[in-house]
Amino acid sequence: MITVYGIKTCGSVRSALKFFKDNNIEVEFFDFKKETPSADKIKTWTTKADINILFNNKGTKYKTLNLKELNLDDNGKYEWLCKEPLLFKRPVIEFDDKLVVAWDEELYKKTFL
Repeated sequence: MITVYGIKTCGSVRSALKFFKDNNIEVEFFDFKKETPSADKIKTWTTKADINILFNNKGTKYKTLNLKELNLDDNGKYEWLCKEPLLFKRPVIEFDDKLVVAWDEELYKKTFL
């Protein structure tokens, strides 16, 4: 099963969900606004993708929390991701013990079609 993690108002998440729908690929959606992934899940993700890919330092939440001033190391980024799932670069897609982060139509075509 493919699980798409994100928020429904995010353009990248909408593009990913549309890609799966257009290609008749069934996915499960995990809404970061309603739930937070477990610390264990996030730790597992950091073994499959670099934390700097998972951590969105360009988003609104990053800016409103003034995180740039904290000059976070990898452990600090991990701790913030555990507390605030809107700091993830979206979407995070989990499947077959693998992880794809962000919207990239060409990568999705190679990976899922």
